[in-house]
Amino acid sequence: MDQKTFDELSLFCVKVRRDILQMLMKVGSGHLGGSMSIVELMSVLYGKHLRYDASNPLWEDRDRVVLSKGHAGPAWYATLAEKGFFDRNMLLTLNEGGTNLPSHPDRIKTPGVDMTTGSLGQGTSTAAGIATALRMKGSDRRVYLIVGDGELNEGQCWEAFQYIASNKLNNCIVIIDWNKRQLDGSLEEVINPFDIAKKLEAFGFATQQVNGQDMNAVDEVLTIAENTKDTAVAIILDSIKGAGIPFFETYSGNHSVKFSAPEVKKAADEALAQYEKILEGSEV
Repeated sequence: MDQKTFDELSLFCVKVRRDILQMLMKVGSGHLGGSMSIVELMSVLYGKHLRYDASNPLWEDRDRVVLSKGHAGPAWYATLAEKGFFDRNMLLTLNEGGTNLPSHPDRIKTPGVDMTTGSLGQGTSTAAGIATALRMKGSDRRVYLIVGDGELNEGQCWEAFQYIASNKLNNCIVIIDWNKRQLDGSLEEVINPFDIAKKLEAFGFATQQVNGQDMNAVDEVLTIAENTKDTAVAIILDSIKGAGIPFFETYSGNHSVKFSAPEVKKAADEALAQYEKILEGSEV
């Protein structure tokens, strides 16, 4: 991408990370790690690749996003708000009674959310169904399916992947957020995933692996996936849980963070202040 676009998307990442922190700090806890690891992906998707109309979230000719790892909803909400799907002030209602921003995405409640998710594994099946329906309608629109690496413990994921590959649903781009940690520890500590790329290739996917925090690389690999014909496509994001805040990148409890601990709140406050300083000095 050109430098102007890169700078704009980099600033967008700062805005989204700021919004994630503000939302979760107000609640007092939440899924920070897996939200931060997909910020660059969301920036590039909504900044360069997706076809959508923020003023008409149900536009029939839009691309669809299915965030199967629904606990990363704060990253999606912040992205949608910054893109104008709803007022940014609504972000601070996260998880409140009667909110339109529940802890996991709900397609009935939140403008821009195409599929309710959160029960891990189910988003893979629904994305496959949406992609099938789009193909049957003769639409050239795509589904971007975002799956967590810990979520791959669910057998339902692999059933859906087999269906996607068997039917060569290249209009369903499978994106694995390989941030290497889940709720109870590292992937290997919970259940060894072995080589995810080789497993996907064995299922029949054309598979690419890329640095999930490198926007140029993410942009390039999405373009490759979008132009791959006659086979299912998958992208593995080699990402960092808690990306963007050094303290949280190495914090063992970064899956679902409680901000009551002094060192945690201090790190969050410092990061928030840094983000605000960057935004204040920006002309965008």
